[in-house]
Amino acid sequence: MQGLFDQYAAIRDFLELGGDVLDLIVVVIFAMWVLILERIIFFSRQRRRLEQAVRQRWETRPERQSWNAKQVRDALVSRFKLQANAGIPLIKTMVALCPLLGLLGTVTGMIAVFEVMAVSGTGNARSMASGVAMATVPTMAGMVGALSGVFAGIMLSRKADRAVEKLRDSLTMDH
Repeated sequence: MQGLFDQYAAIRDFLELGGDVLDLIVVVIFAMWVLILERIIFFSRQRRRLEQAVRQRWETRPERQSWNAKQVRDALVSRFKLQANAGIPLIKTMVALCPLLGLLGTVTGMIAVFEVMAVSGTGNARSMASGVAMATVPTMAGMVGALSGVFAGIMLSRKADRAVEKLRDSLTMDH
C-alpha cells in the first residue's frame, strides 16, 4: 500500500513540476489512449461480426452482377469502412496535438524564467530552475505521448485498411 502512495506522490510531483500545460497534455494523452483501446476492442471483437453481417446481407441478395448490385456492394463496403476507421482521424489529430502542447509548455516555462530574471536578476539560479522545469517537462511529455500514439495510430490505420480490402475481396459479383 505504501508503494501505491509513493507512486501517487511521484506522479503528483511530476504534474506540479510541469505546470498547467502538463495537465492538459495528460488529458489529451488519456483521451487518445481511450480511443486507441476502443479501436483495439473493436478490431478484436466487433469487426468479425460486422464483416459477417455485411457478407450475409450480400450473399442473400438474389442478383449480384448488375450495375445496381455493384453500387449496393460499394455502399456496404463504404459503410464498413466508416465503422472501421471511426476515431482514427481523431487519434491522429491528438498525436499531432501532443508536441504542440509540449511547445506551449516550453513557451510558458520560458516566460516564467524571464519573469524570475526580471525580478531577481540572473544570479538566482534556484528560482529559475522551476521555470526551466516547467519548460522542459511538458515538451518531454508531449513527445512521449505523440510517439506512443503514432505507433498505435499507424497500426490501427493499417488494420482498418486490411479489413476493408479483405471484405471487398470477399464480396464476389459472380452470381
